[in-house]
Amino acid sequence: MARITRRTKTLAALAALTATGVAISGCSAGGGDAGDGQTLKLWHYEGADSAMGKAWAEAISIFEEETGATVEFEEKSFEQIQKTASQVLDTDAAPDLMEFNKGNATAGFLASTGLISDISGAVEEYGWGDKLAPSLQTTAKYSEDGVMGGDMWFGVPNYGEFVGVYYNQDAFAEAGLEIPTTYEEFVDVLDAFVAQGVTPLAEAGAEYPLGQLWYQLALLEGDRGFVDAYQLYDGEVDWQGPEISSATETLAEYVDKGYIASDVSSVKAEDAGVSFINGTSPIFVSGSWWFGRFVAEATGFDWTMTAFPGADLSLGSSGNLWVVPENAANKELAYEFIDITMRPEIQAIIGNNGGLPIAVDTADIDDEKSAGLIDTFNSILEADGLSFYPDWPAPGFYDVIVQELQGLVTGVQDAETTNANLGEQYDEGTAEFR
Repeated sequence: MARITRRTKTLAALAALTATGVAISGCSAGGGDAGDGQTLKLWHYEGADSAMGKAWAEAISIFEEETGATVEFEEKSFEQIQKTASQVLDTDAAPDLMEFNKGNATAGFLASTGLISDISGAVEEYGWGDKLAPSLQTTAKYSEDGVMGGDMWFGVPNYGEFVGVYYNQDAFAEAGLEIPTTYEEFVDVLDAFVAQGVTPLAEAGAEYPLGQLWYQLALLEGDRGFVDAYQLYDGEVDWQGPEISSATETLAEYVDKGYIASDVSSVKAEDAGVSFINGTSPIFVSGSWWFGRFVAEATGFDWTMTAFPGADLSLGSSGNLWVVPENAANKELAYEFIDITMRPEIQAIIGNNGGLPIAVDTADIDDEKSAGLIDTFNSILEADGLSFYPDWPAPGFYDVIVQELQGLVTGVQDAETTNANLGEQYDEGTAEFR
């Protein structure tokens, strides 16, 4: 199918938002009223106690001291920004800088409608691109149709995330097992725990964890070409091919062999995480976003996190993006603030509080466990291993993955039917981009 035009996609997206009750006014191609050059209006939704919240609070202090300008920070929830951005950004009430979620349906949509600025010039001037690995750049650059991986910079991240494997080291020692370094060793460990009467994997089929495990199993068989086809529409995805067939069949085997609890279809992510925290499940395949919580709460045993064993590709991406609205009154101040958040001292605050900075010297990280997390992430970046998330390519595909994998693990449908159903919904949801 021919690529949909920018105008057609914009009108369709605006109509969809209006139908859900979000009123959108006409888009403006120009900037906002001239600013005073002394006030930076900033929105973000990170908690004050989070790694990013602490780092950005320090960035505000540095910015005000160095520039003499004032930061007007408005605390917004994720939902507030997500639901009202398209409406507010088309007015003089737009902030100068805001955090926004990466991906085609979010930052890509704002880029395609002209609501956020192409900041390619600032990226070149400040050298931010030199600090971002290619896979981190993918989620910051979009085409005019809002497809990530394009030629224009519409945002800049200053932290990242990835999915790996958390291991309860005490449980491994008690079972006489070693932390696996290959996929074959990983499967041997799962078999050994089952033989000792332990269900090894904390999993959740009612929310994202099971789908992320499924995609990671596909990545074991895939390469960058598979990822580009699946995520960037650069080629066709074979839904009965070796990558997806292996993932779906293996996931069903995990349930049959007792690696995953038989009631996994009704388990939520919080329940899975808590089962690792309380020591019930010795292994949890999930994201770096759990790391800080595990540091605070999984204190009854030693634990570690690694990349998925044997995998050259890992789920993950940049963190959310700093974006500059097209109607921003003080764009130059916004660029100065972004640059401060990329400095080593700000990056170190992120890293020392359980976050994943994208431009930090690990010598600046005080905590050994946090330094290990950052080293693992950097190794993935150096191998160009970040491969995004399975639900990203199509609107509503998250719910499709959850539903279809629930059908698989409960035995309602087999692997071939699951793949066919997933493929049908994927093709329908991505048709306009191909």
